[in-house]
Amino acid sequence: MLQPSEWRFESRLPATFKTKSLRDLLIQDWYLPKHLVFSLKRGKRVLVNGRYLPVNFPVNSGDLVQLRFVATDFDHPYSNVVPDSAATVKVIYEDTNLLIINKTQGSKTHPNQPDEVGTTLNHVAAYLAPKGQQPYVINRLDQETSGALLIAKNPAVVPVLVRMVKEKRIRRTYLAWVHGCFNSQQGIIALPIGRDGHDQRKRQLNGIHPQMAITHYRVIDRQPSATLVAIQLQTGRTHQIRVHFAGLGHPIVGDPLYAADPRQQRLLLHSWQLTLPLPFSFKTCTLIADPPTVFQRFERRSNQ
Repeated sequence: MLQPSEWRFESRLPATFKTKSLRDLLIQDWYLPKHLVFSLKRGKRVLVNGRYLPVNFPVNSGDLVQLRFVATDFDHPYSNVVPDSAATVKVIYEDTNLLIINKTQGSKTHPNQPDEVGTTLNHVAAYLAPKGQQPYVINRLDQETSGALLIAKNPAVVPVLVRMVKEKRIRRTYLAWVHGCFNSQQGIIALPIGRDGHDQRKRQLNGIHPQMAITHYRVIDRQPSATLVAIQLQTGRTHQIRVHFAGLGHPIVGDPLYAADPRQQRLLLHSWQLTLPLPFSFKTCTLIADPPTVFQRFERRSNQ
């Protein structure tokens, strides 16, 4: 597949836009890192109304802003993921920059070896190949976690989305069935998480080299032996949701590391809602990934 050598974007500033410098637009509103703004400036690859404009000059509502990125702007301009079957790709949202899919439970997010196939990203690479595009993973979900997964379709939006994640501009809500019943309707779990000294796969509360972790939850449904909770993370530690609820004595149903459930019981953790600003625009979208049928089957079984 012929690799693209440049990526172009344009956006007309809305009527509600308040005059500010081009630099502030690029950094504050569009989340571009400073080194990319410098590259655009040095290459005179940022145009306003068809003409190059120094980044300290003001831009106004109605202005047309055009950006052109080239491969040398990025350390890794091409993802080079080996395409696999696209049969499992369930698209929730797609535009010229982004792809959000409902990840299948049991599928790894991305390959760990150069020629590895069979992961979600390999499947997405096969889906995008006919369009001449490649996938760039922004965040990952554990193999047994299903739900909304954010993927970039060009290298220019990767640093934008990474910065949005870091600055908590992207909000994700999870659903989980946990063992036992909660007395409270909502709560905050603020407990440090570190490595488990006995199992390198696991984390534990106050483990080795702990870092503070904060999880918000609210109860959605109660069954005799389990509770359905909606969860938002204020921090992003490895296995944070799984460790926090297990530490409270309410492990996630089907968790192979932190719950003593039968092996055939699948992990009931799902990335449910995703809210994010769309790159190089002033729009925000909220998307919902339908939970797998195992969530509904578990609810019916709990009621029997």
